[in-house]
Amino acid sequence: MPLTDLPHFTDRVAVVTGAGSGIGRATSIALAEAGAHVLGVGRRKNALEETARSHSGIAILPLDICEEGAADTVVDTAVKRWGRLDLLVNNAGTTALMPLAETDRAVVTGLFDLNVTAPSMLAHAALPHLRDTSGSIVNVSSTYGHRPLPGGAHYAATKSALEQLTRSWALELASEGVRVNAIAPGPTETDVLAAAGLSQDTIDGIRQQERERIPTGRLGDPKDIADWILRIADPLGAPVTGQVLTIDGGLELV
Repeated sequence: MPLTDLPHFTDRVAVVTGAGSGIGRATSIALAEAGAHVLGVGRRKNALEETARSHSGIAILPLDICEEGAADTVVDTAVKRWGRLDLLVNNAGTTALMPLAETDRAVVTGLFDLNVTAPSMLAHAALPHLRDTSGSIVNVSSTYGHRPLPGGAHYAATKSALEQLTRSWALELASEGVRVNAIAPGPTETDVLAAAGLSQDTIDGIRQQERERIPTGRLGDPKDIADWILRIADPLGAPVTGQVLTIDGGLELV
């Protein structure tokens, strides 16, 4: 039976960041199809509207989660609309190919602001409501959160930080009934490289190299990642916390 046929998210409330495309869009749709009320958050209003058109259970909030006070705005919007919050999916993130010799302070700061600080503030704002619902947080990391990425060390460092936050928060909040887990996708068919400003030729070259390195020979699909986010966030999965589930076609084995 497909996961989305199961009723475990019926009338539960989820916030998904980076919901305008890729994994965030796929996750928003999968949660809505599973019965959840979803607040999709992102910077691009048009992209969010396209996500919302996929299911009536998705509402949107266009905003930059790195802005001061954004986390409170996100959580307050969801709670005022539906009266509760059960799940926070910290999916929004950015990447940068930046060798050490080309290190730029602004790029480093931007990476940590979006990939580490913003998820932290969202988790902080959501926590009182997740305590009330015995809810959960799912952080979207990367296979490079626990393996080296030459030429992209600072991106990898942000994802490593997110994985350590996941484990530490899970231990900290276990006695309060709040679960914290992470999904670590490998190279996935999303627009993250284009958003990083890379040319199409460069992106095509990177994707080809990635396919050649992945043992299964295929890039990840956002829908596949979304299904695993729902699995690890499933309210019936109460014993599962502090886990980082890698979905990379075996890349971390080579």
